[in-house]
Amino acid sequence: MMIFSQKMQIATAIDELKAKQLSVGLVPTMGALHEGHLALVKKALNENDRVVVSVFVNPTQFDNKDDLKKYPRTLDDDVALLKTVSKAKIIVYAPTVEDIYEGKTKAEKFNFDGLEFEMEGKFRQGHFNGVGTIVKRFFEIVKPHRAYFGEKDFQQLTIIKKLVEKHNILVKVIGCPIHRETNGLAMSSRNTRLKPEYKKAAPFIYKILTTARVKFGTKSANKVSEWVEKEFAKHDLLKLEYFIIAETKTLKPVTRKSNKNIYRAFIAVYADDIRLIDNIALN
Repeated sequence: MMIFSQKMQIATAIDELKAKQLSVGLVPTMGALHEGHLALVKKALNENDRVVVSVFVNPTQFDNKDDLKKYPRTLDDDVALLKTVSKAKIIVYAPTVEDIYEGKTKAEKFNFDGLEFEMEGKFRQGHFNGVGTIVKRFFEIVKPHRAYFGEKDFQQLTIIKKLVEKHNILVKVIGCPIHRETNGLAMSSRNTRLKPEYKKAAPFIYKILTTARVKFGTKSANKVSEWVEKEFAKHDLLKLEYFIIAETKTLKPVTRKSNKNIYRAFIAVYADDIRLIDNIALN
């Protein structure tokens, strides 16, 4: 398995692959890989000759310095896990902050037509500037034919599609279904930090989402949101940050349902100091 830490090295390797007419997929990650990441990698391998998996904890997308500091970094374990999928067709790009930002660890400013101000954008100031910065740089360095992102970060997926559209980047962005644990909890690298009692409580999030989906069939978005807020108010461990039902194209909260629109419910919850997000299609 080829592992690179410098962009010049991986760019050269990619050029050599493309000279052989081989297709390249990209799976950007922040490491601490789990089965959800592997599902993305496997899909990418099915659709490309080679797959680059980036492993980089991007400082410019963290609004909480403590969260950045505590974010799990497990490169050796990540490489070992990827080798169980393919040793020959996966390329790991694990750059340093210096390699990516060249001494200027600062996010670019983007205009995503308002997508960046909804949900996560309201609660994590500057987050999507950081996301846009790192994804754009990976696209420039790796120049993949296709890039794969999980729908757990559905807002991020929508914004990356907008990034590609607005900056005329020649890559096909592919969204992949949320990978869940057997109890319904959306797989996340942050799950490894959950204390036992919170790990046990966390599946409540998905239970609420699935019930909200049923309720949305007969009730208004406001009524469903009120019910969700009441359910979390009764919970001893989990603290609701937001629950929003939004139209999938604009990500704006729904005011009145229409059969012409597609909706998703989005949620962010604190389990102690660990922030968990999830979402579910409603129609």
